[in-house]
Amino acid sequence: MQTQQQIEELKTIVQTLLDEAKQQGASAAEAGLSREDGLSVSARLGEVESIEHHCDQGLGITVFFGKRKGSASTNDWSAASIKETVSAACSIARYTSEDDYAGLPDKDWLATEFPDLQVYHPWSIDANAAIDLAITCEDAARSFHADISNSEGASVNTHQGIRVLGNSLGFLQGYASTRHSLSCSVLAQRGDSMQRDYWYTVARNANDLEAAVAVGKKAAERTLRRLQARSLSTRECPVLFAAEIAPSLLGSFIGAISGGNLYRKSSFLLDALDTQIFPEFIHLHEQPHIVGALGSAAYDSEGVATRSRDLVTDGVLRSYVLGSYAARKLGLQSTGNAGGVHNLTLTPGNDDFQALLKKMDTGLLVTELMGQGVNMVTGDYSRGAAGFWVEGGEIQFPVEEITIAGNLKTLFKTIVAVGNDVEYRGNSRTGSILVEQMSIAGE
Repeated sequence: MQTQQQIEELKTIVQTLLDEAKQQGASAAEAGLSREDGLSVSARLGEVESIEHHCDQGLGITVFFGKRKGSASTNDWSAASIKETVSAACSIARYTSEDDYAGLPDKDWLATEFPDLQVYHPWSIDANAAIDLAITCEDAARSFHADISNSEGASVNTHQGIRVLGNSLGFLQGYASTRHSLSCSVLAQRGDSMQRDYWYTVARNANDLEAAVAVGKKAAERTLRRLQARSLSTRECPVLFAAEIAPSLLGSFIGAISGGNLYRKSSFLLDALDTQIFPEFIHLHEQPHIVGALGSAAYDSEGVATRSRDLVTDGVLRSYVLGSYAARKLGLQSTGNAGGVHNLTLTPGNDDFQALLKKMDTGLLVTELMGQGVNMVTGDYSRGAAGFWVEGGEIQFPVEEITIAGNLKTLFKTIVAVGNDVEYRGNSRTGSILVEQMSIAGE
């Protein structure tokens, strides 16, 4: 009840912003605010390293004078500051040039139904209990094996916040959300070989987090298996992207079909709607209303309703990812994606991780990517990588100091399989992805 009262109080502030914008002559306006607080603690080598309490708030207003737009923001919510902030936005709008595509979203696109997606689960943990949890996690990692030689520490984070959005079309809504996490990173040494790795767990509800001991052990296991890594000679071979990094491939795809890159003509998938991008077995869709999921939302950052929808069916691109501005530039309608996608899901196949290794037979398992070597205009892809060399469907030895390269158009079309080892710790849900062939640059 207290949270709902806070939301109503914040709605009143947003409405005050909108009323002030109208009073100052704006033809339309959109306002939003957020209030967030949380706790972050970290421990290293069994001792407390940091304790941080967060408390942030901010509001922003965007006004329109016809097709001219201005925005301003502040973290001061006093009446005088609100008036001054709106005045600043109006002053900017009066002097900017007209943009025929500027404006609020179409009223018919705005959300009118607001299901309880159960994204708010406050965690009543205090600093002492959080420290104990972090130390337990790190201790489990450090005591796992004699080769664990040092630690970068373990961290516990808990966050809760309220966001409210309103506009002059009559939309005024808010919701509370939470996000909690536990992570651990350790180092291992064997002879001259030293490696680090980590593991983490994240969820809306603290009850859904992995146990602290399990996180610590997983961090230790991942670190130990990387010891005595080698490079590879330059070659071409199949590549299996492990589930924890496979979402990065989906991220590159989403970037290519996002409105900003499309209307700027800076995408390698320009004019690709209704064409074959992936093999026929690929099905990629959004599920914004999954209860308790990290990417769930009833509306996007403009108030446009989100909905379950297909982006790719039978390997064919069926829809772009658009906010209202990009939609107008392209002569299309908003897809409810201002601010990004919501629980992007790549439908898994029948193969588990071990089955994918068998299917690959001989090739590279990638477990870490480095750098941002993706050319969104051409689709050229080149990133530093680390992982494991696989022969006969079995992992043979760890690999480091290599670069994997190819073109995303070819890479997408030559996906061989998607695993059922689905990664849920983010906004993109996918299993491991096996690609037919990529170039490997090594020694």
